[in-house]
Amino acid sequence: METIMKKNVIVIGGGSSGLMAAATAAEFGAAVTIVEKNKDLGKKLLLTGGGRCNVTNNRPEEEIIAHIPGNGRFLHSAFNQFNQFDIMKYFTSRGVALKEEDHGRMFPVTDRARTILETFIEELKRQGVTVRTNATVAKIIYSQNNAIEGVELDSGEILPADRIVLATGGKSLPRTGSTGDGYRFAKEVGHTITELYPTEAPITSPEPFIKERVLKGLSLRNVALSVLNKKGKKVTNHQMDMIFTHFGVSGPAALRCSMFIHQTKKRDKVDIVTMSLDVFPEQSLGQLQQDMQKLIKEHADKSVKNGWKDLMPERYLLFGLERVGIDPNQTLKSLNPKDIQAFAEFCKSFTFQADGTHPLDKAFVTGGGVSTKEVNPKTMESKLMPGLYFCGELLDYNGYTGGYNITGAFVTGHTSGYHAAIDD
Repeated sequence: METIMKKNVIVIGGGSSGLMAAATAAEFGAAVTIVEKNKDLGKKLLLTGGGRCNVTNNRPEEEIIAHIPGNGRFLHSAFNQFNQFDIMKYFTSRGVALKEEDHGRMFPVTDRARTILETFIEELKRQGVTVRTNATVAKIIYSQNNAIEGVELDSGEILPADRIVLATGGKSLPRTGSTGDGYRFAKEVGHTITELYPTEAPITSPEPFIKERVLKGLSLRNVALSVLNKKGKKVTNHQMDMIFTHFGVSGPAALRCSMFIHQTKKRDKVDIVTMSLDVFPEQSLGQLQQDMQKLIKEHADKSVKNGWKDLMPERYLLFGLERVGIDPNQTLKSLNPKDIQAFAEFCKSFTFQADGTHPLDKAFVTGGGVSTKEVNPKTMESKLMPGLYFCGELLDYNGYTGGYNITGAFVTGHTSGYHAAIDD
């Protein structure tokens, strides 16, 4: 009777996608070694979801892929094999209770990312995975006929393998070990690395009001923030919370706009991009003017700053009044129709300039990476080098915060681990 040889799989990188790839490859019969250059596994995983680990999102697949605006469509085949519901089942079946929060975000009930990491570590033990920490891969070894033979560590030690999964992450947050090693390994076998850029990063602005810290620390709830192209058309629009900082804007709405700042600068060949802020996204300009008129009738003798104080936070109100030239101490009844229209327009579309974002090393997610055109979407295997697989942030796809990036990491990790173990 023919004996089936166990595949010998090395997973380089012990982050979210690498942990899933290693556990899965072992579950499907491979002999697996995970090689991690940090002294511990899952360094960046512990930072996800503000340290609580937003493991996935409970929205339908189409919506999740729509929230992965950088090449999300590449993930369709992988989602058909292992999706967001499978991720939830993966953890609940291993004793992790999950809970749903706003916008479909799923967290462990413990509110601790360590719960997820410990679940993986337990699984690696159960599946007999060899874990090598404090181990840096210097190079991948190929035979003369271009077959994978193993890896060489920087200590000179050789680890044999016939399948390698690259799960080295991007270049964001390099203190977690994401220093771009995987791009070098991919390039060595001819892969294209698309331009890297920071995403999910705070936005910088050269505006005087930012430099003078007029609104620093001011949070605005449920506003709509947009990036405009040079023709004034909206490139993207996100209705969430945001905060003004000493360098620009941050918070969920700003983070989601950040990749579009880079794309618009590049597409329009400009150094500065216009952003537009609407603090009343649920109301039309006409409805807002009616609300303002109502307050004028009810509080005719009050000063503008007191009569309109419930419209928005006081600092933003005073800032807006100054922008349109209204004295905050004049009475509401003294306002003319032009004043009311000008202030309503400020509320609905205050525009300001943005010149970029925090750099890649301070961003949470890397945009760009190994070109998805050169990777088989069903297996995550390289189209250029048989036996070499990719997963996670190393690939050229990126999503918003809210469980979308980690969903991509787990889905591609599972797919690459499964196929590395079972495919001939």
